[in-house]
Amino acid sequence: MKMTRAAIFVAFGTLLEQKSYNHITVQEILDVADIGRSTFYAHFETKDALLKAVCQELFQHIVDSAMDATHTHGLYSAEKAPKSMFCHLLQHLERNNRMVGLLCGENGDLFQRYFKESLNELVKTQVLPEGGSGIPGLPTDFLVNHISGSFVEMVLWWLKGNRQYTPEELDRYFSAVIRPVLAEQKRTGGETTARQQNCQ
Repeated sequence: MKMTRAAIFVAFGTLLEQKSYNHITVQEILDVADIGRSTFYAHFETKDALLKAVCQELFQHIVDSAMDATHTHGLYSAEKAPKSMFCHLLQHLERNNRMVGLLCGENGDLFQRYFKESLNELVKTQVLPEGGSGIPGLPTDFLVNHISGSFVEMVLWWLKGNRQYTPEELDRYFSAVIRPVLAEQKRTGGETTARQQNCQ
């Protein structure tokens, strides 16, 4: 079963490099993977389900590994972490030519959207304390979307520029841009906690 699933993934990836997702048919996937229709549907209900599974395997892997590497300290901890969460993600992307091709290829919009969705939970749990924005009047979803979206756009700029900067350099630039926002979040969050303690 695992070998068949892998063959479907490879066939689908090959076709995505050649044409638009909307122009790929299930029959083409069957032909490239050399499997029958019933075998395909035993694994995936639709072509969309296959796309979702491929994206989850691609992006959830690097997100999970980033979480394992950072544990609870995130990007701006006072602890001396060897690498930030974002640097870890960039290093994975630097080594994964298949992912780079999908993000920058004809179907890039699809994969960029899934990549951003995978980042959202990581940002919420590893960058924002207690999963909230910490800034009065600023919705958490807005801040999460801003950080994740900025990171994805930066990655695209980096890849299209032939990766002329190292992951460490790019991580430093990104940190410099979002640090003021997180510093404000930390400051206002601290003020809110102090007010709550004074009221008790």
